Amino acid sequence: MKWFRRFFILILSLTVCITAIIFFLPFSNDFQQKGELNIPGLKNRVTIQRDANGMAYIRAQNLEDALFAQGFVTAQDRLFQMQLTRLFAQGRICELAGDVAKNLDIRMRTIGLHRMAIKQAGILNDKTKNRFQKYVDGINAFIDICPEDIHLEFKLAGINPDKWEVADSLTLLYYMGYSTSANLNSEIVSQMLLETLGFEKASQIMPININADDPDDTGEIQLPLKEQLSLSKTNIENLMAYSGDRKLRAGSNNWAVSPTLSASGKAILSGDPHLDPRSLPGVWYPVELFTPEIRAVGVNISGIPGMAIGRTDHIALSATNNYGDMLDLYIETIDPENPDNYLEGKNSIPFIQIKENLKIKDKNATQGFRLEPVTIKATKRGPVVSNILKNLKTKKVITLRFAPAESMGPAVGILDILTAKDSKALVNALNKTPMLCINWVFADSKGNIGHQASGKIPIRDNGDGIFPYPVKDSKDNWRGWIPADEMPGEINPEKKWIGTCNHKIIKKDYPYYYSSYFAPSYRYRRLKELMALSDKKEVHDLWMYQRDTKNMLAEKISPVIAKTLLKHDDTKIMGEILSDWDFRDDPDKAAPAIFQTTYKLFAKLVFEDELGEEKAMIMLNNWYFWQERLERMVVNGVSPWFDNIKTGNKKETLEDLFHLAALNAKAFLVPKLGDEPKKWQWGKIHTLELVNPIRRKGTGKTWLGSGPMPMGGSGETLYRGWYDYDKPFEVTHCAALRMVVDFADKEKVVAILPGGVSGRTFNPHQKDQIDAFMSGKKMFWWFSDKAIDTHAKSKLVLKP
Repeated sequence: MKWFRRFFILILSLTVCITAIIFFLPFSNDFQQKGELNIPGLKNRVTIQRDANGMAYIRAQNLEDALFAQGFVTAQDRLFQMQLTRLFAQGRICELAGDVAKNLDIRMRTIGLHRMAIKQAGILNDKTKNRFQKYVDGINAFIDICPEDIHLEFKLAGINPDKWEVADSLTLLYYMGYSTSANLNSEIVSQMLLETLGFEKASQIMPININADDPDDTGEIQLPLKEQLSLSKTNIENLMAYSGDRKLRAGSNNWAVSPTLSASGKAILSGDPHLDPRSLPGVWYPVELFTPEIRAVGVNISGIPGMAIGRTDHIALSATNNYGDMLDLYIETIDPENPDNYLEGKNSIPFIQIKENLKIKDKNATQGFRLEPVTIKATKRGPVVSNILKNLKTKKVITLRFAPAESMGPAVGILDILTAKDSKALVNALNKTPMLCINWVFADSKGNIGHQASGKIPIRDNGDGIFPYPVKDSKDNWRGWIPADEMPGEINPEKKWIGTCNHKIIKKDYPYYYSSYFAPSYRYRRLKELMALSDKKEVHDLWMYQRDTKNMLAEKISPVIAKTLLKHDDTKIMGEILSDWDFRDDPDKAAPAIFQTTYKLFAKLVFEDELGEEKAMIMLNNWYFWQERLERMVVNGVSPWFDNIKTGNKKETLEDLFHLAALNAKAFLVPKLGDEPKKWQWGKIHTLELVNPIRRKGTGKTWLGSGPMPMGGSGETLYRGWYDYDKPFEVTHCAALRMVVDFADKEKVVAILPGGVSGRTFNPHQKDQIDAFMSGKKMFWWFSDKAIDTHAKSKLVLKP
């Protein structure tokens, strides 16, 4: 029996150890949430209460102290996340990752977001600068006064937290702007097609962008004349690396209903911004700010003060990317007689030389780091983005011009959201946010609803920004900005609701070129269907609209596919499943798996023979570029692109390609889902996985993260489950927040995050919202004093 006794003791010991680890781990990465702290820099006492989700509610006697405390609590919860985002945006990831991040850092240094932020910080007016300064003072107060509370992640990464400056917060703001500048992708793909196919052939597959509210809009883009373009070989597709650097690239839905359509008799606003939420705890940081002048609850990017999405006593707002074209690429010619110069006509002009140093982690170097100089070249339009890439054998170089570098002013209106008393004041604030090209949908306590596009869009002499602009002389093709009062927007539309889903919002007669890149209209068309339902809207209705899985693209295309598949014995069952489908991308259904896989592979068959595998994949990875164009081809039933140019005398048809795509889809799905199509489930391959930033792969990833979770929806549904074309079907973008505000409800806001509030590993609030987020359960931000006090779990007092 000795062996049994030893085995029993071993099991008991392991149980005690595991129990102790589970119990004590949360305390290994905790921080002070109760009691009092003496904090220099405050004017008055500030109280910080936290609810059951760990969310901070700040009560201060003035706005400056509230912003100071916002910086303090954000650092308590998210300092390591803030450090990573700052290192990324400033081109300093080498300090953490070593040589592997060198090319990434060079690209980010080349773009120069931190240089822009330093310039912006230098011209801020006193009010704006003071508010930013108070916020970063709060961050630094946490670093200085609470060293024992610094995140465990810093020790694990072998780095110390850096102090913050105003320019650091502004860098993140400019990074948001750069991330939303999706026309970079479009210009690269357009020029790649031009160089590969020639003007006439490339013109056939340029994007279609449809405004579903404009019956006169065909969606066709007005292309420039062939003579205005550069057909020189640039290998521009190599610049797609710059596209991948936009980690805050956004999609999103937002809408508002007027009191007339609201069951409560007050305006209701809904928002679910779509970002990459996969790194715990998520992108958005929630907080409540309360002073005698303001009461606000909402979210912002950690490291940026104020509120970007949320509500106050007076207004509520949410944001989507409006894809206004704030970015142009230019094809420049190096002076053949002097490679340090570039040409504008006959004028030879020296490149601007910008000297920077990379600090690269190196265990063999003194103090663990080495410095490596980097020289960035620029013309008067912007930095050269092509000369840092290997194998780019051309006398042409490509420069990047980013409108926010030229449109900055002394105010940053995003901070004025907190103090806006009505929709008019809110619009004025949004118009002073030139670095963010955003569709803001808003409502106010007076019953007004509306939409306003922010950002400054250049007026282009050449009339468009579809292709890179070939520089031929010293003339500037930008000649000012679209006036603020002519930017897209409206208040109190006749239909009594308003919404945006990244779709085209300008009408055919809009007097300026705005963009060549918008989301397909599928989500917005579905929103129109839902809003047309006769019942008055309740909070629950709008909450469920965010989780709606009807696919409007599938409603058009799936019957065409099914008709073909039913004709062939080897795809007949798949055709039957599609024929019986209600076009909802639900996780327990087989049809979404068949449709998504077949249509994806069909698109590859259409374009790969002409473009080659690599270039076809570059285009197909940019979904918005081709989706509505291909849909129109399918609806028309015939297109020269359906023929495979590599099959000699045979001429393929639409049916041929759909049948072959279905066979390829079956070959893809059977190993993953089994050989009985009726038992396939979309959610078994379409999954969302949240990971801890300190363990993104390998042993422990699932324990510290969520593991793969079945998810419905797709890129075409309001319940967004976007995946990258070349990495099916892992969800990369979905709602990074779900929120519904009813002005009749003075107690709370319905809102949920995909992960949690805290960025600290082992903290119970890093991922405690996952289950509710996935199931659709409502959670709340508390708004009234009574509700905040009732649900408070801790109270910390900051004393000056």
